[in-house]
Amino acid sequence: MNLWAVLCLTLLVGELQNGACQQVKRRKDIGENRIRPGGKRVKVWPTLKDGRGRSHSLLTQVLDKGRFLRLGQSTILTPGKNMELRCKGSKIGWSYPTYLDTFNNSRLSIKQSDKYSQLILTSPSAADTGAYSCWVIVCDGTECEKDHDRAYVSYIYFKDKDNLFVPSTMHFEIVYLRPDQPAVVPCRVTEPQAKTSLHREVPPVEITANMTQMAYDPTKGFILQNPRPEHQGVFYCKAETMDTPQISTKYQLLYVEVPSGPPFVSLETSPDSVRGGDNINVTCTVLGEPDVDVSFTWTYPGQGSRPVHIQTSWRLVNRGMGYTTRVTQSILTVEDMETIDFGEYMCKAKSQHGETIVGTTISK
Repeated sequence: MNLWAVLCLTLLVGELQNGACQQVKRRKDIGENRIRPGGKRVKVWPTLKDGRGRSHSLLTQVLDKGRFLRLGQSTILTPGKNMELRCKGSKIGWSYPTYLDTFNNSRLSIKQSDKYSQLILTSPSAADTGAYSCWVIVCDGTECEKDHDRAYVSYIYFKDKDNLFVPSTMHFEIVYLRPDQPAVVPCRVTEPQAKTSLHREVPPVEITANMTQMAYDPTKGFILQNPRPEHQGVFYCKAETMDTPQISTKYQLLYVEVPSGPPFVSLETSPDSVRGGDNINVTCTVLGEPDVDVSFTWTYPGQGSRPVHIQTSWRLVNRGMGYTTRVTQSILTVEDMETIDFGEYMCKAKSQHGETIVGTTISK
């Protein structure tokens, strides 16, 4: 009886040890060390299918002594100290404040290596405050595109107590108010904690959120959610910290009458009737949005054989109730009319929203 008890106890202990070994082995398999042909061991981890396996931002700032700082949604840096950003990848695209491109700024340089791309900005100032982003470029043969799943951005403030507002290249800016979309008064700051307010110049009054359904974003400025004609006028922003308050550049807010769309074109001739030897003006007029450029193309009977003079101009006009419209005109002049000059005159007006073609016939 004792012999059978000892035998059963021995078998039970053996089974328990075998199960424990199998459990340890299974745990090891999850992060198993596998050996590549070169003899190096690599750790292989299971793939996460719920999206949590996506890597952190690849956009980093290079600090002194070879240290790196992974940038978040916003970053505050000190003006005057060179900035070096890196983004991992063998083919990287960058974006940064547009004025650095506008003036072909030599302080900015971008270099691509095998493993990362490097953006260097020397002697940064408050004016360099803005969004800096990088993204991986993927290619299929000769066609390349931005990988939106691997795009990283950080809004960088170059905090400057002497320049609470991001300096502007213009001392007076125009902001167009449209009834179908929010408007932005772009007084951005270099200190995100600064207390900022919007003021009308005449009559002098501070504009509060209750009056305009207004919000402030330090990366954009004051956002007017529902612009109306009464919001027109000259405005400025004021920022305050512990030091003396500072005033931004001034902004002229104009309400737009004409909605977005293809150009609205009219065509007229002067004088109304002509005969051989007379001079004639054909005027193509477009009413449109104040900040939308319009180009003109003419087709006329004597084209390529007869000289004509074409003059294009534009101006802003107020059309009652505080509405502002841009009037753009192209005038085609024919002098000393000949038989070849009689016929159909066509004007094509084109903008970023589309094009419109109108015509008129000039007969003897």
